[in-house]
Amino acid sequence: MIICVLGSGGREHAICKTISLSSKISKIYCIPGNAGTQLLAKNIDLDIDNFEKILKFIKKAKVDLVIVGPEKPLVNGIVNFLENNGIKVFGPRKIPSQLEGSKTFTKNICKKYNIPTANFGIFDKKEDTINFLENSKFPIVIKADGLAAGKGVYISKNLSEAKEAVNEIFNGKFGEAKKILVEEFLKGEEMSFFVVCDGKNFKIFKTAQDHKRVNEGDEGKNTGGMGAYSPSGLINDSLEKKIINKIISPTLKAIDEMGEKYKGFLYAGLMILNNEPFLIEYNVRMGDPECQTILPLLKTDLIDIFIACCSENLENINLEWKDEKSLCIVLCSSGYPDKFTNNIKIDNLNNLKLNNNDFIFHAGTKIENNEIFSNGGRVLNFVSLSSSFKNSRERALKLINQLNWKNGFFRKDIGYKIIDK
Repeated sequence: MIICVLGSGGREHAICKTISLSSKISKIYCIPGNAGTQLLAKNIDLDIDNFEKILKFIKKAKVDLVIVGPEKPLVNGIVNFLENNGIKVFGPRKIPSQLEGSKTFTKNICKKYNIPTANFGIFDKKEDTINFLENSKFPIVIKADGLAAGKGVYISKNLSEAKEAVNEIFNGKFGEAKKILVEEFLKGEEMSFFVVCDGKNFKIFKTAQDHKRVNEGDEGKNTGGMGAYSPSGLINDSLEKKIINKIISPTLKAIDEMGEKYKGFLYAGLMILNNEPFLIEYNVRMGDPECQTILPLLKTDLIDIFIACCSENLENINLEWKDEKSLCIVLCSSGYPDKFTNNIKIDNLNNLKLNNNDFIFHAGTKIENNEIFSNGGRVLNFVSLSSSFKNSRERALKLINQLNWKNGFFRKDIGYKIIDK
């Protein structure tokens, strides 16, 4: 099979790496890819927002299956566009993708189908939002309605911080903001819960815990993700049943009753309070860096899973996993998530000695003249599998320290709640 993966981050490198192990694959293309995908696939320098050019390339290259990595093309309807042109594609269509594309879309489903979530208000005017906040309890959560690359969420401790958040969102920090979501702050522990769906059935695709905040101790600004570990330490049989019955199944029922089918990964960001799950938000693709953390644990051929989802045959696939602990640490450009400098050379990568349980997934990188340079805020993902999270973290940190990239920084405490408590 000839496969085309859309995207350029660590998630897409992890997908390329995992499918490259399948005997069913003859060639992989990645649009636009990065320095890591270039080692496994042929990178194609196209804009993933230009659906016509992508279609033209896919037809010319005789691609058998397209795998969509990031959220923006999904929310913009690339699956509908490709399917309407006879292309087989893994990922949800445009309407189901609004689960991520519009937080108010998701909140309205929660309300209608009694899905447990934080109490909320939706506003389309700055003045109305401020008036509501003046009579609210703090801390409070303020979210941009649309896509914000994981960064459009504020936890405001007081009215002054809340007003600043509202001003930034309505002033276009994350693109045009027609609506804003204000919700109560839930004090619990977060968990990422993944399922994979074929439009009729779904199967659990592991759990994880990511660290969004830039500084150690989960302090500082929100980022796209500084690290993650899998499985979550919170998961147990009774909690899993509650998540399925109270959150996942009602959501898929809602999509079905809209006359749509959900095909692809569905990622529920949850808050767990006293073994009860509350939905924070949905993502309609694998998370990043959770994807890099989870895929090395998968024993089943990932291509078989993708094909089964496209053909509504997932019930006949048995998902098998390694019984190990996976932990990922993200190496970032100095200054991230604020201003940072690109095009900084990364020496020494090829000198790192990786064992079978070590993985380095590229994110913001590029190759020029056979040398690797930084090309983004989150640059490299160091993943290690072992019998304990402590060992996995120590191994990942050792590799980062051996690389000794002077322009980078990273969190040394990924997994601290489960390792250090």
